[in-house]
Amino acid sequence: MKDFEPRIIGFLCNWCSYAGADAAGSARKIYPPNVKVIRVMCTGRIDPQFVLKAFQSGADGVLILGCHPGDCHYKEGNYNALRRFHLLRTMLAQFGIEKDRVRLDWVSASEAEKFVATVNDMVKKVKILGPLRKTAVA
Repeated sequence: MKDFEPRIIGFLCNWCSYAGADAAGSARKIYPPNVKVIRVMCTGRIDPQFVLKAFQSGADGVLILGCHPGDCHYKEGNYNALRRFHLLRTMLAQFGIEKDRVRLDWVSASEAEKFVATVNDMVKKVKILGPLRKTAVA
């Protein structure tokens, strides 16, 4: 488990978080390559089934990053994401998936440092949890 490198799927909203990730890359910030980014138009469009599919497909963690509350380009998308996130975590517990394997956070386009810190923290937490047990998502 010492050499375990988690596979994390990152759902990033197009307008803020993806731009924050892009800013981190443009500024040549260094962060672990464990997060595979999926660009979505809004975190409010992330169906909980996307998260379940990510786990079923071998992800050890899922990171959802969106605009700060009140800054959503679709007005209430991130509020919808927040409501779904709480329900999703409850549902994942029923499947035996630890709550720290899924994280929702807010990163704006100008927060490259926060993006890097969030990715680093997520990778660290999932490394501590270890690989996702296949029986948890079967």
